[in-house]
Order: sequence, then structure tokens, then C-alpha cells
Amino acid sequence: MNFEIKQLPAGLYFVATPIGNARDITLRALDILASADVLAAEDTRSLRHLMEIHGIPLAGRHIIAYHDHNGASARPRLLGLMAQGKSLAYASEAGTPLVADPGFVLGRDAIAADIPVTSAPGPSAVIAALSISGLPTDRFLFAGFPPSTAGARRRMFDELSPLRATLAFYESPKRVNRTLTELADTFGPDRPAVICRELTKRFEEVRRGTLASLADDLADVTLKGEVVMLVGYAEAAAPQEEDVEAALDAALKSSSVKDAAAEVAAKYGLKKRDVYQLALARTAKD
Repeated sequence: MNFEIKQLPAGLYFVATPIGNARDITLRALDILASADVLAAEDTRSLRHLMEIHGIPLAGRHIIAYHDHNGASARPRLLGLMAQGKSLAYASEAGTPLVADPGFVLGRDAIAADIPVTSAPGPSAVIAALSISGLPTDRFLFAGFPPSTAGARRRMFDELSPLRATLAFYESPKRVNRTLTELADTFGPDRPAVICRELTKRFEEVRRGTLASLADDLADVTLKGEVVMLVGYAEAAAPQEEDVEAALDAALKSSSVKDAAAEVAAKYGLKKRDVYQLALARTAKD
């Protein structure tokens, strides 16, 4: 057994659980699950099975269900127990609590009640997918599940299209091809994309390509399992030389060569040295 039973201070402990491979649990998560006065879970069966795998006894504790359908009725009970000085461990069905998970309101209400809230971080499907996607990770946006209705999906994709960030979606395997096709129509067919399926599990699969090529590849394929979709951002078009020159001429009317070059370089995403040389050349003509 690789866990330690110890007295936990009162409060709410969000515990990340494996998204597939049971050995991805952290030692601290095991300690919390073994020690908490109260256990709560989005899926009680999943948490009970995970604890059995790692040899953590319930020791007379019950696992309280907390999910989208019973949150309003279960939340007062959980908050009351913590207010009485109990430590409560909440586990999502798989992955990190509050990421596409019903624990948000529980955490918010605990904070409002001055109950300490902490996290035992660990697995996350969206972070796992980003790390193996090959797409830029310096800036990304988790967009959750796209809406099911056509109008809401179109509005969502229209809003996300111009963002210069890698976009991450959770999607039903039955709707992957529809989503790829609609994204190709909105974002353009050549945007890079990655489909990650069943991460950390036996049949893990990663498909890379463009939105259009992936839509074609999966047109007659029925995927199974958990899916994360990633879409890279469009590269900015290179500015026209005449636009840069016009911007420089305008900036030079009120700024020094150095300041004008810095302003135009920032505006068009160009190297300051190159724009500075161009500015010198234009002032020499005058």
C-alpha cells in the first residue's frame, strides 16, 4: 500500500483522478482519499473502484454522490459537514475536478462560506492532449463541449475563429466528423488539428492533419471512447510592404526613427532591427 492515513484539517479537497490508467493517481491523492472524513464523487462507482485498486479501505465511510442532477440537494449537506469541521475529498469521474465537471458550484460556495479549499492536482485530458499534440502550448483556450444546436455552435465557432491560441474541445465521438466539417467551414480547411482518443488507455490514438483532411479521413469512421479535439491558430498573413512603408511615414511625422520603428514593428509583428533599417532608408530619401 502506497498511502498514508493522517489527520486532515477541515476543508474541501479537490482530488484529480486518472483519465484511464489507474497508476496515474498521485501519492498525495491516495493519502487524501485514505484520510478524508467524508468522500464525495461525481460517480461513486468509479471512485470506489479506484480505491479498491489501490487498496484504500472505506473504513466505514460512505461515498456521497455529487453530480449535475443532484447538486442543489447534495450541496447543503456537504457544506454543512465541512462547517462542522469535517475534511471532504471530492473526486471527479476522471481527470481534474471543475474541468468539465459539476464541482464548480461546490467550490464557489465553500469559498463563500470561508471553508478552506485546496487541490491535489493530477491527470487532465485536455493537458495530456496538448502535451502530445505538437501544437503551440504557449497560449491555449479550453472551450469545453460545443453546443448541440446548430445556431449556438455557429456562434461559438465564429467567436473562436480569430483567436491566436490553440483551441481545445471535448466532443462526443458521434459528433467528431460534424464538428471537424463545421470548423473547416468556419476556420478554413487548412488549420492544423489533432484528434486525441482514449488517452492513457489501451487503445490510445492520436490523429494529426488539417481540419479538412481529418474530416475526410473520419467521414466513414465511427469513433469510440473519450475524445479531445485540438485546433491550432491561423498564422498571421505577412504585411504588404507598401502598408509598412505607409505606417512608417505616418509614425515618423511625430516620432523619432527609433520610436517609429518600434511602433510599426509591434503593429505588424516584425523585427525591430529590420523596420529600423527601413525607417533610416526612408528618412535618408527626404
